[in-house]
Amino acid sequence: MAKLTFRRHKLAALICTAALLLPASVQAKRLTILYVPLDNRPVCSTYVQQTMEAANCKIILPPEKYIASNEKNGNPDGIWEWLEHKAPKADAAVISTDSLIYGGLVASRTHNISREELQKRVKHLYELKTTLPIKLYAFSTIMRTPRAIKGRVEPPYYSSIGPSIFAYSQLLDKQDQGKLSPAERLTMQALERNMKKAELGDWLERREKNLLINQELTRMARNGKFHYFAIGKDDNATLSATHMEGRKISLSTFDMSRDSFQILDGVDQLGLLLIARAYNEASGSKPSIYPMYSAGAGASTLPQYSDARLQDSVPQQIIAAGAVQAQSADNADLILALNTPQDGIVKDSTADDNQPFASVANKNFVGLIGKQLQAGRSVSLADISYSNGADNGFMQLLANSGELEHLTAYNGWNTADNAVGYAIAQGLIARDMSSEALSRLLRQRLIDDWFYQSNARRSISNELEKHNREDLKYDLATEEKLILQQVTADCQRMVNDCPLTKGTKFSLSFPWKRLFEVDVKIKK
Repeated sequence: MAKLTFRRHKLAALICTAALLLPASVQAKRLTILYVPLDNRPVCSTYVQQTMEAANCKIILPPEKYIASNEKNGNPDGIWEWLEHKAPKADAAVISTDSLIYGGLVASRTHNISREELQKRVKHLYELKTTLPIKLYAFSTIMRTPRAIKGRVEPPYYSSIGPSIFAYSQLLDKQDQGKLSPAERLTMQALERNMKKAELGDWLERREKNLLINQELTRMARNGKFHYFAIGKDDNATLSATHMEGRKISLSTFDMSRDSFQILDGVDQLGLLLIARAYNEASGSKPSIYPMYSAGAGASTLPQYSDARLQDSVPQQIIAAGAVQAQSADNADLILALNTPQDGIVKDSTADDNQPFASVANKNFVGLIGKQLQAGRSVSLADISYSNGADNGFMQLLANSGELEHLTAYNGWNTADNAVGYAIAQGLIARDMSSEALSRLLRQRLIDDWFYQSNARRSISNELEKHNREDLKYDLATEEKLILQQVTADCQRMVNDCPLTKGTKFSLSFPWKRLFEVDVKIKK
């Protein structure tokens, strides 16, 4: 099997090298895509760029000063000007409308922009598409409804009344469906009384404005102003304001083709997912993907932060990437292996039971993956048994089996929908990567999702909680350097212990000055 995989990647590398030696007139034109990300988090920006550059696709981002960060909102006016200047020389553009209208994802949750100004920016987008000579792939978000939150990514009051707002939004959703009981109505009224009117009003008004903007954008999509448009549902639940607004948009767009518009679960993966779509369409490719689930709940799993079971959300993401779902593994271009919890209950990767001991279900699924690899098929793994990181027992077994290095892609970050979207996109794009490029991306994700998220992050989090410094998880402040040294050392130990990553030179940084995400740079 190792020889088969090696020869396949070696052949691809030789073909790429030969192509580079051809005269410029003979070489295929390098695809150039303009990309406006949600913000500068690695999963939205640099990881996307690195994935596509590995397949010789040129991704051009706006200047850093225009992109939202943990310290500032983005600059919509600067991005508009940049787009208009760069568009004539590009083949397509993939844009976050949140960045163009609000100034980024966090800004979409915290802004106080007037309705008039928001409408003006939507009109500008309408005019932009009218004048741009390229295909425009756009994505928006439905404002999330977190159960609770800490840090600076929501309005300040959310850290104290977030749980009450979430409970209120659940009842609001039931009320909208005509299912609110008399007792629940009294509970809803009590929640209203116990929250400051100004704070609840601020949150509801922003949701109303954002919903109106999404409705305007769907009208643009209906009128053909986007080549493709998607709306992502951020942190979500089966009863929530996010779910309610998604339902309202679905009702008004039920007759629109999924080839031009979709509502998807998850947000952070949409940039890469839509770029994969643009890439496939530019090459005239319609690849097929076969989802293969681990035993147990499998496709019926309802992930954390989602209102859709995998059996519904995974096919939607396959379509969004410009692919089709295969009916069997035999005729699929890509096997999407999904490691799900046997009982269907998804926990955070920092849970105490996420230990490096494989279950019977883990062993069976590693065997299934091995059979697909031995048959010469490409396998992209979405490790979604836990949120925000890898399944330690499963991954340890996979690494020991020797099959880990033969994967086409691996993802186990943040929400299940995020990881699935990346696994689909990277798995599809991998066909045009060299074996060296594949290895770099695979090792990057392993260090981030497995070594850091499920182990180093858990270790430092436990230590901070033990010393009553949980606040540092959300703002590293003056302790950033010390904490970075510790998590880097933890990751280095795991890098040395894993055959695939042993010898890898890497560096870590905290781009948003919090523990939640790291930026992994592979040096060698």
